[in-house]
Amino acid sequence: MKMMKIGGLYRLLRFELPFAAGVCVVLGQLFALGAFPPMYVALAAFLSIFSISASILVLNDCLDVETDRINAPGRPIPSGRVTRTEALGFSALLAGAGPLLGFALGAAPFALAILLLLVGFLYDRWFKKSGLPGNLMVAFSVGMTFVYGGVSVGEPWNGTVWFFALIAALLDLGEEIAADATDMTGDRLIQSRSLALTYGRRTALRISGSLFLLVILLTPLPFLLRWFLPVYALPIALMDIAIARPALLLVRSGHEETDDDAARRHIRLLYLGASGGMLLFLVMRLAGA
Repeated sequence: MKMMKIGGLYRLLRFELPFAAGVCVVLGQLFALGAFPPMYVALAAFLSIFSISASILVLNDCLDVETDRINAPGRPIPSGRVTRTEALGFSALLAGAGPLLGFALGAAPFALAILLLLVGFLYDRWFKKSGLPGNLMVAFSVGMTFVYGGVSVGEPWNGTVWFFALIAALLDLGEEIAADATDMTGDRLIQSRSLALTYGRRTALRISGSLFLLVILLTPLPFLLRWFLPVYALPIALMDIAIARPALLLVRSGHEETDDDAARRHIRLLYLGASGGMLLFLVMRLAGA
């Protein structure tokens, strides 16, 4: 029973999402410094954003119980593996850890950590049903993970950092719009104003696909500006490929109005592929490529 509870709390984290957010922070540090920061700075910044991201995701499950009973009945709270009170306590614990770790890095990281926590809370509590405004809030938070990395090492205005913040924000915006197109049944129940419900599933997926295409078109820019050595074209190209194929399949799934499970798989593959490309970039940088 105890192991089932721990497993349920772990599932609430959606570990790959806050982990990817933490990787983006470390990448932001690398882009800003051109080298790996001191280990304690990298670890504190990683764990700070990991905790904030995880807290927001857990809170989202707490507030979305009724919708999840339809869209995702196997999630820990609607399935009964974790109570709502336990999940709220877990979210509060993570929410406290994030800014505290940011404070250890300085006043600016602490302030940005508070801002990101506030944006996440506002989204979960009031803006989740707003459609595009809510999508933009999430995309902003994802993009700011790179900026958090720059801020944590004293380089808040580094151009490379802001470029990848834009890439991450556009990628996440496309994912958010596509995800709404797969959750239309539950979203109707809560009277969401998502693009999919307002303009139709096919239109929403086309908008999503256009954003993914824009990301791919922007990725050569750092090489044209000579921000990166040519060797780093490999992880960037792999990331583009990882984005392109699921994005194409996702847009095509718009012709199948009931194929939501396939669309969700495409979104997950796209997210993991993009994260994998960034992780490979990080590994190559650490190896001194």
